[in-house]
Amino acid sequence: MKPVSRILAAFLLACAASTTVAQAAQPQPRPAEAGVPTSSVSTPPLTAGDLSTFFGGMVPYMLQRGDIAGGVVVVVKDGRVLFAHGYGYANLATRAPVSPADTLFRIGSVSKLFTWTAVMQLVEQHKLDLDRDINAYLDFTIPPRFGKPITLRDLMTHTPGFEDTARDLLPATPAGTNLERYLKAHLPARIFPPGQIVAYSNYGAGLAGYIVQRVSGEPFDDYIQRHILEPLDMRHSTFAQPLPANLAPLLAKGYASASDGDAKPFELANPAPAGAMTSSALAMANFMIAQLQDGRFGDTRILSQQTAELMHSLQHTSAPGLNGFDLGFYQENRNGQRIIGHGGDTVVFHSDLHLLLDAHVGLFMSFNSAGKDGAVNGVRSAIFHAFLDRYFPWHVLPEPAYKDAKSDAMRVAGSYESSRRNQSALRFLYLLGQANVQALPDGTITVSAIHDSAGSLVHWREIGPLHYREVNGQDLLDFVADAHGRILYLATSENPTSILQRMPARFSPATFMPLLGIVLAILLVAILTWLGDWLIRRHYKRSLELTHAQRILRRLSRLGVLAGVTVVVGWLLFVTVISANELLLVRGNLTPWMFLLYAIGVLALLGVLAVVANAAFAWFAPRRGRWVRVGEVLLALAMLYLAWFIAAFGLVSFNVRF
Repeated sequence: MKPVSRILAAFLLACAASTTVAQAAQPQPRPAEAGVPTSSVSTPPLTAGDLSTFFGGMVPYMLQRGDIAGGVVVVVKDGRVLFAHGYGYANLATRAPVSPADTLFRIGSVSKLFTWTAVMQLVEQHKLDLDRDINAYLDFTIPPRFGKPITLRDLMTHTPGFEDTARDLLPATPAGTNLERYLKAHLPARIFPPGQIVAYSNYGAGLAGYIVQRVSGEPFDDYIQRHILEPLDMRHSTFAQPLPANLAPLLAKGYASASDGDAKPFELANPAPAGAMTSSALAMANFMIAQLQDGRFGDTRILSQQTAELMHSLQHTSAPGLNGFDLGFYQENRNGQRIIGHGGDTVVFHSDLHLLLDAHVGLFMSFNSAGKDGAVNGVRSAIFHAFLDRYFPWHVLPEPAYKDAKSDAMRVAGSYESSRRNQSALRFLYLLGQANVQALPDGTITVSAIHDSAGSLVHWREIGPLHYREVNGQDLLDFVADAHGRILYLATSENPTSILQRMPARFSPATFMPLLGIVLAILLVAILTWLGDWLIRRHYKRSLELTHAQRILRRLSRLGVLAGVTVVVGWLLFVTVISANELLLVRGNLTPWMFLLYAIGVLALLGVLAVVANAAFAWFAPRRGRWVRVGEVLLALAMLYLAWFIAAFGLVSFNVRF
């Protein structure tokens, strides 16, 4: 639910080679991805007793080490609950333990799976068409762009081309959660052609939920309740915000960390179809069973087998053979298993759902704390990977490094920006969050945004043309190039929800940050020099011999420099503030600050003209010393670069759409 890398990342350019769309079975792994199962060696039985030992030996330790208050784990197999257990505390103040049956968790973006299921129900009834322009189902218009309409298939594969949105994602009051009002007021810009670039979109899921509401004639919450939750006997589940009176006392308290101990208020979510659901673990078990049984739960069906199989089939991948998107579920294929799932996050609640389709096994886990330094993210992936390695072990065959590894490593090195980004108002912020691909002497590479569970950078070895595998692991990473061999983006098997697009060097932090630092140093030295000169002249009661016009030009140039320093420092402070408290951004509290910074940016641009004119005067005027001339010209060059920076990075856009 949260924006990438907590707003800053915040956890990508269109071309014919950028997508692969298939309606049927998943592509076969390439030879380089081959492996062999090791279950014949010693695989523990997948039983309630062994699961109790496995999770009991891992989860409490990880909660303690990660400073996480509590969590829950449930495993289903062959149509029944095999294991369910709560760990830690649902309420630190009362020391109430977590119950898989009665403790409710906010499941964040796992909620989307219910929205997508509702869409597929209406597709099955021929009330919706996956490939029709969604404007046919809306009472407002998504403006045309790129000459191609957005479809429900695009929404379900997160390829509608929307930029990321954050404002009012976590509203302060229930009045701010009206679905229709939210969608009409927060229509994001479209930055990619539909169906081509994957860029995870909460807004897109909200649109899908609104379409369900309009086509069914039922409020979205009511539709989910009647057509999914009730048939699945999910009595401890709801999309209602705030919670109904009978469920509110069951909600686990949410904490930043266990040691913090300060319970956070109920987290409202926008748009509701993207992340507003609350549920117990055992209720989620019923949903997993229904999906694993192709829509059947007991004597009830929420989807036909044919519809469920379509929902679980590959629709989009950013590179052939990598995990991609089915209809709503994203692929998590690993350890030789065909796996689909979804994660979900609010600020304090964090959940994961995984379905091993061929093994008929489902795993759901949820936690009520982010933990120390966001430790819950590592905890979730570590539990899932350890579960697979224990019960579905897989050995990756060794492969030699590709013959062009060193030259290709140099070729792909550089800065990359996530496709899940905002370009309207937060371009500067997202550019600061770029990932850096570094080429190492041995031909391997690292990606600054990808770490292992210990927090160390993952190393990648090339095993085919622009095709990489994690060293001592099984994750895959591919670089995609255009017909001329230019690198367009990188995609990974571990994160199908976005790609990282290659950035020109001028937009790389490795380029613009040092240059910006030099520019700020020049401007600050100039300001200090002027202040020193003014104090000296005041002390000796001297004044510069300038005409009235020259004096005005000189003052305007000084004001322009001050405005330039102020706008850069102001935006850096803006980034610092929202890093400390993202709610200030998502609730729009900093909008006045943004308008002020935009206005100062305009003054800085106007000041550039005065600085350049003043430098020209100093260069040609008599009786001006050599160092004065050099200083004014250097100042003019610094301000010209700053002017480019302000314009190119959107610091004068007067746009607060994010």
